[in-house]
Amino acid sequence: MKILISNDDGYLAPGIVALAEALMPFAEITVVAPDSNRSGTSNALTLDRPLSVQRAANGFYFVNGTPSDCVHIALTAIMTERPDLIVSGVNQGQNMGDDTLYSGTVAAATEGYLFGIPAIAFSQVHKGWQHLDAAAAVAAELVLRGFPELPSPYLLNVNIPNLPKSDIKGIRRARLGKRHSSEPVIPMRDPHGRDIYWIGPPGGVLDGGKGTDFDVTSKNYVSVTPLQVDLTNTRQLDMLAMNIQ
Repeated sequence: MKILISNDDGYLAPGIVALAEALMPFAEITVVAPDSNRSGTSNALTLDRPLSVQRAANGFYFVNGTPSDCVHIALTAIMTERPDLIVSGVNQGQNMGDDTLYSGTVAAATEGYLFGIPAIAFSQVHKGWQHLDAAAAVAAELVLRGFPELPSPYLLNVNIPNLPKSDIKGIRRARLGKRHSSEPVIPMRDPHGRDIYWIGPPGGVLDGGKGTDFDVTSKNYVSVTPLQVDLTNTRQLDMLAMNIQ
């Protein structure tokens, strides 16, 4: 089994190291990840400058670009054979609800999916890397499961509670929840007196009802959510038929 691994926390992040170690016993892995943290970059590709690729002492490739850049370069320039699966993570912090639109972790998996390759994004619910060994073990189990019931390619978003493996109750399918609008930006001044702004934290949970990723993980289950790229609002498309052919 050939697996491409990427992330948005950077090639030195504990999450990607743990994921690679967990998959290495049963897969031929290639790791291509950003040279530094690229969280929140979504599906951006770098088009305004050339990108460079270097290789670390542990064999990981790192790119001075986004997670999508990394997967794109891996598939079209680095790897000589098409991988069977693309995995992204393990991310430091949850990617649930609206987070998936901004997440570089999910974007790396999505880039592979757009190339027609099954892909899974893995995240821990809380930051700090607590019980990362358990998250990596869960990721390995899900990779080995293979999801033969799903059409290929599939795109899955997985969130794992920061708990010892023995305290994780199991795995549940879940729909995406929804957050409130993001908090306002945080205004500051730089040393030269110029106005600068930090993007504020994400909004709180608006829809964490039964069956959502927020609900499932709060009950100490791993959430698995199948994602799709088609953003067409089919109901409104039909409504437009009244005056646009």
